[in-house]
Amino acid sequence: MQEYDPLAPESFDTPHEVFADLRARCPVARSEAFGGFWIATRHADVKHILDHPEQFTTTVRNVVPGASATGRRPPLHLDPPEHTPYRRAIDRALGARRLAAIEARIETHVGSLLDAYIEAGGGDFVEGFGSPLPALIFADWFHLDDAQRDLLWRTAKAFVKAWEDFDVATVSKTSEVLYGLARDLIAARKADPLDPDIDPVSSLLAATDAAGQPLPEEMLVGCVRQILVVGLVAPPVFLGSVAVHLARHPELADELRRHPEQLESAVEEFLRLYTPYRGFARTSRVPTVMGGREIAVGEPIALAYASANRDEAVFEQPHQFRIDRANVREHLAFGRGPHRCAGMAMARTEFRIALRQLLERTRSIELDGEVRMSGMPEVGPVFVPLKVIAA
Repeated sequence: MQEYDPLAPESFDTPHEVFADLRARCPVARSEAFGGFWIATRHADVKHILDHPEQFTTTVRNVVPGASATGRRPPLHLDPPEHTPYRRAIDRALGARRLAAIEARIETHVGSLLDAYIEAGGGDFVEGFGSPLPALIFADWFHLDDAQRDLLWRTAKAFVKAWEDFDVATVSKTSEVLYGLARDLIAARKADPLDPDIDPVSSLLAATDAAGQPLPEEMLVGCVRQILVVGLVAPPVFLGSVAVHLARHPELADELRRHPEQLESAVEEFLRLYTPYRGFARTSRVPTVMGGREIAVGEPIALAYASANRDEAVFEQPHQFRIDRANVREHLAFGRGPHRCAGMAMARTEFRIALRQLLERTRSIELDGEVRMSGMPEVGPVFVPLKVIAA
């Protein structure tokens, strides 16, 4: 049964048209792609799954397509309480003091990238801005040197592309490079620890399990490998979507230039409107009836965050950008529950600064060719050709 085809060609708007149709007539749909899975498209169903890890586990498959072939990578591959020491350590290294220091660096990175991009008159916004920005930010957070930063960016891009193409061989090859980087970082921090309140690897090394024991070495490697990549996947797709929207709606760009105090609200509405995920997944632990469908134990369910955040039952006129949307914070762009995105505060800061500087430094943003879309598990553009005019 093929009620949802994630391999169908897509334009910028068609994924949301498909999701709207599914929400109306088949809110929990079946796909035979990638070995078969269900996809939940309504806000209430996605929220229910995220709120009940005792019924829907992340330990079997945390994303569609694919499943881990290279070991467990906490915290995403573990449920509470096993995931909690890893998550607590990551949260520790994203406290207020660290975020304040990161914010200053984000300002610098955004300005430097936009200077080059605007001087060139534009080009692919994803390659020229959206992709390198999170790599630079994560390099700062992890205290990477220039060679490590470049290796991370190149390898993460190849990894994501291979994942979208369902190229298992290249996924495994690039994943091993990332594992090697994770092992090198752990060895370096063991030899020369940094402040656990500002360095995620040092924080993980200082963490203990419920029995007060250090976390297992290979699980630490998997955790570092996981967080090295996760923050580099969504921002390029999301920022590409924002750029397309601004190019299509120059009146909104002008309004935000005149009213920069609205930028924080704009970021939240953009997150709702262009959530870059449709493939985070859980596996049912118990027989489940959802959306009129019977889901057996052990079956994977993709969580279409991008669809849930345009659910007409929750958001009035969901396909419209509304700066004053009263319930915008009900969006699920960062997930929910024990696996809610640990880096959401850093991501919001990144997006707010990027949007402000892009608008400040330009007076015109136009599309200059056809947008190319990502494949599952993301949803959004991976190629956004723009023509920009400096302010």
